[in-house]
Amino acid sequence: MNTQRKICIVTATRAEYGLLYWLLKKIDADKGLSLELIVTGMHLSPEFGLTYKEIEKEFHINKKIEILLSSDTPVGLSKSMGLAQIGFAEAFEELRPDIVVVLGDRYEIFSAASAAMIARIPLAHIHGGEATQGLVDEAIRHSLTKMSHLHFCATETYRKRIIQLGEDPSRVFNVGGMGIESIKNLSLLSKEELEDSIGFKLGKKNLLVTFHPVTLEKDTAKHHFSRLLQALDTLCDTHIIFTKANSDTDGRVINAMIDEYVAKHPKNTIAFTSLGQLRYLSALQYIDAVVGNSSSGLLEAPSFHIGTINIGDRQKGRIKAKSVIDAQPNALSITNALKTLYSQEFQDKLKNIQNPYGKGEGSEKIIQVLKQSDLDTIVKKSFYDIEVPL
Repeated sequence: MNTQRKICIVTATRAEYGLLYWLLKKIDADKGLSLELIVTGMHLSPEFGLTYKEIEKEFHINKKIEILLSSDTPVGLSKSMGLAQIGFAEAFEELRPDIVVVLGDRYEIFSAASAAMIARIPLAHIHGGEATQGLVDEAIRHSLTKMSHLHFCATETYRKRIIQLGEDPSRVFNVGGMGIESIKNLSLLSKEELEDSIGFKLGKKNLLVTFHPVTLEKDTAKHHFSRLLQALDTLCDTHIIFTKANSDTDGRVINAMIDEYVAKHPKNTIAFTSLGQLRYLSALQYIDAVVGNSSSGLLEAPSFHIGTINIGDRQKGRIKAKSVIDAQPNALSITNALKTLYSQEFQDKLKNIQNPYGKGEGSEKIIQVLKQSDLDTIVKKSFYDIEVPL
């Protein structure tokens, strides 16, 4: 009789897969656990690089769930969510996992969690309790918390926030940021290996630009990204690596603007739909800053003692290292942030930066909880009330 506990992990984006990678590796290698992997969303899209092919080199994919439409409008994304819930309901019925593990706050994950909830399958959620006040992800993340039964968060502040949402403290675990584990465990590329891999020579100054739509703002993607490009135009002797936007509302607008900009500046710019985890983290060794509004600028970049220019409200509310420079989405503010980045005072400060998201031990902590938790009664939750003075 097979007594292995079946752990089903869902991934929909390249960034999320990078954060889950070492957890997947350790579950797959654990004799007491059986890994079930569901791949969906951007991984299956030619437009976003068919990244499932990279996953297949490492892991067996149990189910591929096609959901993406050729539209990044609110209606298109809502239809994708509907398709996703149907697909996940069928997949869970077939796979019958003991627990489903999800990470983050994207709409695809909301559909997976909803299907697991209806099927009465316990749910574990990674990176809950965070705040991103400019995104619809904020509401999705906290909704996932209420649907989940085990919680793995990145800081003690986030742990307290999950408990504040009524979750039992005994089921909330501070395991640190998942991305730091890859920095710790991967053998990163040398500068020459990176340049050969991406077909691009780094310059005297180098920036990695990754910018996504702010999903609680309407029709701002083009305007805000054009202001970032305007600020980049003021730089001299700077090479720029662009990574393209996710399948969020208006993400295609940003990607078209990147292609146009790179076509006009072929000598010092290059763009990628997906660098992949190894090349992305390797690049962080040799650039001066991550520029844009990606969570990687807050979660991973500080470990490399480089700067981050965080533009607009997409990451508003997240805990930030002192290496993060906040800028408004206008050319003057971004230009001033770039000047601060390259100032001697700021460069000296970077040498002593501490990453607030831990030391990269999350996967092992999560596995121990997944193995030891009693899943038979965990689905029935009680609201944990905090005593508040009247």
